[in-house]
Amino acid sequence: MMSVPRAVITGYGCLTPLGDTAPETWDGMVAGRNAITPIPPSELGEVSIKRAGQVQRDLSEMFEPRLMRQYDRFSLLAIGAAREALDHSGLEITEELAPRASAVIGVGNCGWEATEEGYVRSLVERKRRSRIFDVPRVMPSAPACHVSMQLGLKGPSFGVTSACSSSNHAFSSGLQLLRSGEAEVVVAGGAEAPIMFGILRAWEALRIVAPERCSPFDLNRRGLMLGEGSGAVVLETLEHARARGATIYAEFAGAGASADAGNLVIPTPEGPERALRNCLANARLNPEDVDYLNAHGTGTKANDVIESTVIRRVFGEHADRLSISSTKSMHGHALGGAGAIEMIACLGALQDNLIPPTINYETPDPECNLDVTPNQSREREVGAVLSNAFAFGGLNCVVALKKFVD
Repeated sequence: MMSVPRAVITGYGCLTPLGDTAPETWDGMVAGRNAITPIPPSELGEVSIKRAGQVQRDLSEMFEPRLMRQYDRFSLLAIGAAREALDHSGLEITEELAPRASAVIGVGNCGWEATEEGYVRSLVERKRRSRIFDVPRVMPSAPACHVSMQLGLKGPSFGVTSACSSSNHAFSSGLQLLRSGEAEVVVAGGAEAPIMFGILRAWEALRIVAPERCSPFDLNRRGLMLGEGSGAVVLETLEHARARGATIYAEFAGAGASADAGNLVIPTPEGPERALRNCLANARLNPEDVDYLNAHGTGTKANDVIESTVIRRVFGEHADRLSISSTKSMHGHALGGAGAIEMIACLGALQDNLIPPTINYETPDPECNLDVTPNQSREREVGAVLSNAFAFGGLNCVVALKKFVD
């Protein structure tokens, strides 16, 4: 029986409200910095959502004018993170390696920038034609296409979309490409750019966006804060990474997924519980092996109680020794890109033995009675971490990393 290749992470990058790079983002997380800022007014009208996590980097400084015209914002964010990850890995995509190197990028929605520009062009400016690149700009697979083209990745490449679980599903798909032998290298991640008038109006209607701040697990939490951003990692088989003398930052131990098959927007504990248990089994981890869990932690009433319940069910007595945090309290909920940003938190915790905090935590909720690392980062030995992602439609995916041991 053939052994399954081990997967390792050899590079990572991101573009987030907390910083323009992975080190800047991790520093912001450790400092407990609130990156939620006022949203500039729209010429299209007023919305009640006034604040969000926004990438501050001027993308026109990173990309030539041709790409700014042809690529939607979520694609540009994905490329920025992927470039940093590949540079960080020190990997050269040679002509020989390219057919064995893949791109898998998760997104929760589509290219809303191009969509909104199209509506403005047609309905406000009364122009008769849309821009020629609008169709390829809006397609959900565009970030994966553009990462593949920009980095020269010619292996199996595709987009993944499962709402707020998209990034974790992308990481899981990348892991399967390595384990199946279809690829030796995968650039995997996620991106989202939802801070647009039409999307804000849609979220306004759901009435689950907080007015000022996100306070996960706090008794007085009032909802999520939207965010944008991207993250990416370079996954390699251990054999490939060893052969080129790569620095290995973590082992990608496993992933687990499930579906609630229930309500479109109301979560249930059974689906997330299965995803967590499936992840532990796939990663060959016992519950007591896990030191840190990056929670889905949206700050909504329903999610935080259900997630706390599930953690207690799965981890039992060890739940009281588990460090948990929701970094969404700092950078906002980046939807399809959320898990990719939170991957940076997991990698930082493993490397620095440091747990990033859940900020804006003031009043404990008896129904969320876990150690959520309130307001300040904390030192502790970290050997294995999990990252939860539970999406609208009941699509769940949990990923597991652990310190690499040769």
